[in-house]
Amino acid sequence: MSLLVIGTLAYAAVETPNDKREGLLGGSAMYCAVAAAAMRRRESPGPRLVGVVGQDFREEDLEMMRKAGIDVDGVEVAEGKTFRWGGRYEPDWNTRHTTFTDLNVLEHFDPKVPEAFRDSEYVFLANAHPAVQAKALEQVNGSPFVVADTMNLWIEIALDDLKTLLQRIDGLILNDEEARMLTGKANLIQAAQQVLAMGPRYVILKKGEHGAFIMGEDVHFSLPAYPVTDVVDPTGAGDCFAGGFMGSLVRDGAHHPEALRRAMLFGTVTASFCVQGFSVESLVTRSGDQLQARFQELASICTL
Repeated sequence: MSLLVIGTLAYAAVETPNDKREGLLGGSAMYCAVAAAAMRRRESPGPRLVGVVGQDFREEDLEMMRKAGIDVDGVEVAEGKTFRWGGRYEPDWNTRHTTFTDLNVLEHFDPKVPEAFRDSEYVFLANAHPAVQAKALEQVNGSPFVVADTMNLWIEIALDDLKTLLQRIDGLILNDEEARMLTGKANLIQAAQQVLAMGPRYVILKKGEHGAFIMGEDVHFSLPAYPVTDVVDPTGAGDCFAGGFMGSLVRDGAHHPEALRRAMLFGTVTASFCVQGFSVESLVTRSGDQLQARFQELASICTL
């Protein structure tokens, strides 16, 4: 089984209540791919990554991803600078202010899926304009299991494109604010039901520190967040959740209800490791045994 991840790679400047870092490796697709790679079996191929970076992208960052098991042959190096952004977190960790955004090469991102990647059985469309996500999906052969992410900006400025995309995918990942914005429903269960009516078979709704749930035609499952006491940087947690979720499905080679529920737990586990360091520094150092141990601990919290 193979996973194709399409989206952004970036450099970030992040300020938290406790520290400040610049030049951090980021981007929705990078976080997702690293988390998915952490889930793979040793003998299995890692996720395939498609995105664009500038000439300033550090070779050591590509090498780190290769060592993590990610196939970076789909990462295009374009003339110019890599997408960069800055963010500052308030002490409550839930409020983030964007301090700057420089799209750079991302402004004209035209996804190109290598021929060798087009037979992927699982596809994750990381956060990007829905028209870009659709263009990438058009380059994939067969009938893969496709999950997409979105954000409030696309709901505001590209709603028609997003609604068209929803009819072509199997699952949508979004947070509570985005779900309410997309549907106009304050109640999250009603919001999830309305998203399902727009086309996808499953909706995965993230509620931050309050956990997440999945709803669909054959599954309805909710779980809490893993109780992390030493948060360092929450940037990328949602993308790592998606990566752990997709990586678990690929590892199981299935997306039936039991596999989906298990994937929700592993998504929560990879997100919990992400927030314990800047960028993916905490996640890439974790062994499969550590992931499994935290999975079992979270499972014990969720069951009698």
